[in-house]
Amino acid sequence: MSTMRARPYHPSVRVGPSAYPGPMLTLTQALHDQIVAHARADHPDEACGIVAGPAGSDRPERFVPMLNAARSPTFYEFDSMDLLKLYRELDDRDEEPVIVYHSHTATEAYPSRTDVTYANEPNAHYVLVSTADTDGAGPFQFRSFRIVDGEITEEDVQLVAEYPAAD
Repeated sequence: MSTMRARPYHPSVRVGPSAYPGPMLTLTQALHDQIVAHARADHPDEACGIVAGPAGSDRPERFVPMLNAARSPTFYEFDSMDLLKLYRELDDRDEEPVIVYHSHTATEAYPSRTDVTYANEPNAHYVLVSTADTDGAGPFQFRSFRIVDGEITEEDVQLVAEYPAAD
């Protein structure tokens, strides 16, 4: 193994408990891996989807990959009919999008101006995965942001094996 090999995770991703005092996304390793696998599978096009959770919980639980209707390496868009179906399903299940994710195929995992313009879920974590190098040996980034009223705030990501049992 080469010492020059890039770390597979962005430095802000932590495994296990974190004492990080700022905003943070906590998600299971399994959900993280599903998001990354979807981003890599759809490369060279951008991948997109959500992770739903119980309304008001901020707990991502159900992975929902979506089709990038734009089928583009530089832009993603949810199909309007798929999105309508998704929101009806979320409403029926008393869920909300806890994470809205997509990939960047040639740039870093940071929200573009277009991403900020379309960020319309003020309570969601916006996760970006960069798949700029998908051969399995190169770097990729997994980063999370809050985007509210055009303001971008990066947050730490904590990976856990499973969530604590609900009381």
